[in-house]
Amino acid sequence: MQSITTPQIIYLIIAAATLALLITDRLRVDLVGLLVILALALTGILTPQQAFSGLGSEPALVIAAIFVLSRGLQLTGVADTVTGWIVRLAGKSERRMVSVMMLGVSAFSTFTEHVTPTAIMMPVLLRLSRERNIPASKLLMPLSFAASLGSTIALIGAPAFLFASTLLQRAGRPALGLFSIAPIGLVLVVIGVLYVLLIGRFLLPSNKGRDTTNDIFTQGRYLAEVSIPPESTLIGAGHGRFHELGLRSLEILKWMRDGKALRGPLDDFKLNANDMLLVRLTPDDLATLRQEPEGVRLKPIEQFDLPGAEAQTPGEELSARLAQAVVMPGSSLIGHTIHEANLQHRYGIVVVALSRQGAPTSEAIDRVRLRAGDVLVLEGDEDEVRHLTEEQPTLLMAPFPGKPRPRTAKRAAAIMLGVIAAASFNIAPLEVVAVAGAVAMVLVGCLTVNQAYDAIDKRIFLFIAGAIPLGTAMQKTGLAAEAGRLLQTWLGHWPEFWILVAIFAVAGLLTQVLSDTATLSILGPVAIAFAHALGRAPEPFVLAVAFASVTSFLTPIAHWGNLLVFTPGQYRFTDFVKVGTPLTVLIALVVAWMGPIVFG
Repeated sequence: MQSITTPQIIYLIIAAATLALLITDRLRVDLVGLLVILALALTGILTPQQAFSGLGSEPALVIAAIFVLSRGLQLTGVADTVTGWIVRLAGKSERRMVSVMMLGVSAFSTFTEHVTPTAIMMPVLLRLSRERNIPASKLLMPLSFAASLGSTIALIGAPAFLFASTLLQRAGRPALGLFSIAPIGLVLVVIGVLYVLLIGRFLLPSNKGRDTTNDIFTQGRYLAEVSIPPESTLIGAGHGRFHELGLRSLEILKWMRDGKALRGPLDDFKLNANDMLLVRLTPDDLATLRQEPEGVRLKPIEQFDLPGAEAQTPGEELSARLAQAVVMPGSSLIGHTIHEANLQHRYGIVVVALSRQGAPTSEAIDRVRLRAGDVLVLEGDEDEVRHLTEEQPTLLMAPFPGKPRPRTAKRAAAIMLGVIAAASFNIAPLEVVAVAGAVAMVLVGCLTVNQAYDAIDKRIFLFIAGAIPLGTAMQKTGLAAEAGRLLQTWLGHWPEFWILVAIFAVAGLLTQVLSDTATLSILGPVAIAFAHALGRAPEPFVLAVAFASVTSFLTPIAHWGNLLVFTPGQYRFTDFVKVGTPLTVLIALVVAWMGPIVFG
């Protein structure tokens, strides 16, 4: 090995500090990305233009656009339509449900951020598991696996593949096409489905979740408190009047008057001023309630006298003020009541409803102690929600599901199909096509400008912007080439197949503690340099890293989707090790075998 240079020492210090910050979670990933940019520029490793090049890079722009396109599909009801198709085809047997669900979710996640189909399908599968007496644990882990596997079909499925394309371009190779990885990805999806059906389902635990008998929090429905204001037109009416307001699925769980619960048949009572009702209702009912202030009010809004509690002005989007947040494992809110969390005073946010699996209660929602997997419906403006997500990164935010609008749904579907077609036929560069599609979503009314900005995960965007120059610096300092020469000395005599398996294994282990982009920023340049040292095409080598960073299912902490299903499926850490490790090995063998065939 040649003597190490000063720039290489500086780079290694920056890379080691970056790794330490990412592994320990001492700082948010977007702040880490910005620090990387500043460190590389201030130390002279890269010029300022090179250091900040990631902000306008293809991966960052495409990922931002995909977030907007995905949100448009959600808000217009296209995502719900796709989910409905999957459910109708699923049938009643466990084998058919698993196979249809995995294939459908894989297709869905090909063109959306992979957590989106997981979050949308999870409540549906939890409901079906109860209705069809199938353990939820037999469905939820395959759901997470399918979402990740589907993201390997198209270049826009995961940031890692976009980043891999950028690394190859900077190494003098042509950019990857939208579906250039599809031959490998499609085989991985089939392998994943067959593995779960033939082997994995016998390794999965049979957890039906908590007892759902008399369950108040049914998935897809929310618990909320409403009050009858003195000016309400409902005073003197029976509870059946709610149906006339369009609240057809509203169910009264507790009727409070003067601090005491009313006893007896509900038909015997008439609504009085200041009555408080604990109700269970659907998202559409909740949206209707929010827009009927003269008849009934969501109690938390009235209690805290939030700005905006009055009726919305015509044209104002309800979902611009309402959002959903999933309490992820590790959140500081777990174990605290909504009252103790004090979100209104800290962030200006009010929790107006809550949804949870298997937790019967008749308590007011502000006294329910939060658990991982709880879904909170929040009301607040754009700045308030942004402040909350910055301070509470373990809250997974999602749009509030309003009523689908068929006209805009058709527009959203047409725009997404247009983006796919334009990118497939190379009508324009991928970043141009994706951004054009995102802008079109706003122009035709599928979502508002604010919703488009809110859809973009700024943390991922900024981290990608920092990871790209980190890879550039590794190449510029010569460390990537030196590492490639060392690997040639150690592994050069191995067959290419086993070299690719080894690269996949290293990347797969590293991605358990790092994101896919971080893994690729460290190992991608080395893989390309190693391929050049061997005189081989670099595509199979860098893509081995990319596939490993997306599909290594060794632990539940590697991907957000795994964490999302961890608690509802009542899994243990070892369940993912037991089920995910054999599948990861199969994936490694397929990638090592097919990579040189497809890109040789």
